Amino acid sequence: MTAFSQVVERLGGDFPTEAFGRTYRTWRGVGDFSSILTWDDLNTVIGRGRLEPPRLRLHRDGELIPPQRYATTVTTRRNVLWQRIQPARLHGQLHDGASLVLDAVDELHQPAERLAQALEGVLRGRVQINVYASWTPTEGFGTHWDDHDVIVVQLEGAKRWRLYGPTRINPLHRDTEAPEPPADEPLEEVVLRAGDMLYLPRGWWHAVATTEGRSLHLTCGLQTTTGVDLLGWLSDRLRTSETVRAQLPVFAPPQEQAAYLELLRNEVTDALHEGAIADFLSARDGIESGRPMPSLPFLDAVPAREDLHVRLTTARAQLTDNDQGQVMLVAGGEEWTFAPSVRAVLSPLLDGSSALLGHLADASGLTVGQVAGLITELVNANVAAVSEP
Repeated sequence: MTAFSQVVERLGGDFPTEAFGRTYRTWRGVGDFSSILTWDDLNTVIGRGRLEPPRLRLHRDGELIPPQRYATTVTTRRNVLWQRIQPARLHGQLHDGASLVLDAVDELHQPAERLAQALEGVLRGRVQINVYASWTPTEGFGTHWDDHDVIVVQLEGAKRWRLYGPTRINPLHRDTEAPEPPADEPLEEVVLRAGDMLYLPRGWWHAVATTEGRSLHLTCGLQTTTGVDLLGWLSDRLRTSETVRAQLPVFAPPQEQAAYLELLRNEVTDALHEGAIADFLSARDGIESGRPMPSLPFLDAVPAREDLHVRLTTARAQLTDNDQGQVMLVAGGEEWTFAPSVRAVLSPLLDGSSALLGHLADASGLTVGQVAGLITELVNANVAAVSEP
């Protein structure tokens, strides 16, 4: 079982109904996560990328450390300024208690991207993965809360999480008021070791520190889906209604305004039917762009080569059958209708996995050329990518 499937497996069972969005949960000894990100991987990403603050940053005791203390400003021949990491300075800051944070490593490192896609397929929302590394018990951020749920994957070492619970239920990024500070004593203290996982809902105050030697972990931030999002989607859908598009009766007498409000109330009530949440999630899945990837060197069409790898660039594509027995694919805001045999081509790709063009042809009974033509359509719509062996 891969590290990705080990993580995803823990999010089944009673987790969605008992814990998700409600309370924290820990999983012990889930598996070996070293294939997702190693220290060498992190060194390579930092050393070869132009990672401008705040994407790469250091924190100590709740304060952001100025990048000038561990990087130097470089001016390119095109007069572009960027911060070049100075390893000795970086090491010194980390030795003195700083924590290193690298945002969106899923955009820079393929195994982390695969983990993000696996989580997106299960949780039906965008996922961003950040890296946290520390070497001392000094807290990087102090006691704080996040406006999104997180799944923490401990890669190496041990990290102590003091959990205080929420002081405002379901806080938002743009909220009407800020949560009150938590109590002095935590509700729970959890120590994560390599192979452990933690889920923490948004709004839960927490403080984090390394307990034994060095620590490396991933924090998978989950897209928050709230009633605000549902109402925003309904608002767009209701633009088809003449009542909603009508000019408000600003200067009408009270009885006419009341009549208009009654019409509007009925429109909104009808839109909030029993299956509205399922419709919203399916619609959002269908327009999710995923992580588009070029398919160089192939500029015009995917060649009919059995050894080419193909994958969808979104893990939230929708594959269904219509009344005529045809296969319908909705992905990246586009929709296709295919013959039934195409299901065997698309089904292995729905979770973001890669497959050989030749294997897809064998499974579907189509020729390699036919599968290549189908994949070309998806590549041109930015929802698939191919690569050479």
